[in-house]
Amino acid sequence: MNTEALITMLLTQGIVVFFAVYFFYKVLTIKPKQEPDSFSENDDEVERQPKE
Repeated sequence: MNTEALITMLLTQGIVVFFAVYFFYKVLTIKPKQEPDSFSENDDEVERQPKE
């Protein structure tokens, strides 16, 4: 393998590894979104009220 091919291969693998690590980091450290409480939004529905 000549020098140009080795540099190209290492550079390409480095870029791929960098983006993989970057996006895994972003996914694993993202704060969870606050989701609406679907049960409380349906309080006016009689058939969905808890039985007492």
